[in-house]
Amino acid sequence: MPDRVPMTQEAYDKLAAEIDHMENVELSAIVEKVAAAREEGDLKENAEYHGQREMQGMLQARIDQKKFDLSNALILDPTKINKDEVGFGATIKVVDTDIDMEEEITLVGKGDEDYDVGKYLLTSPIGQGLLGKKVGDEVEIPIPKGTLKFKILEINYDF
Repeated sequence: MPDRVPMTQEAYDKLAAEIDHMENVELSAIVEKVAAAREEGDLKENAEYHGQREMQGMLQARIDQKKFDLSNALILDPTKINKDEVGFGATIKVVDTDIDMEEEITLVGKGDEDYDVGKYLLTSPIGQGLLGKKVGDEVEIPIPKGTLKFKILEINYDF
């Protein structure tokens, strides 16, 4: 069984709307362009036709991946999380004990991640390393470039 994809109801609805737009607007436009290119004649040497078919295939692959995520969605209600420990929707203030630098990390579900502003997937190595921890805990999280060492200073839930 594939892994469940944690997300909020809002992220689920956003993803469903994105799929709908991709299928009913973007894919329809490409299908029309493929049909128009097909009417140009010899398909062996018709670069426009082959280009549009390739775009259609790539778009369909993106749609299929998003549908897969929706079919495996685990809708989490952040209001039902134990607020004494790190969980879905938590904003955690940590200090990197190697460089004595504070940062904030928010654990989010698929579709809400933005690593540039500290929104990490719950299923990421950092998310999994912090999950279930409490204020004062020190954690070591293996990542591809080594090991992160954090001490948890605060856990907040803003909902």
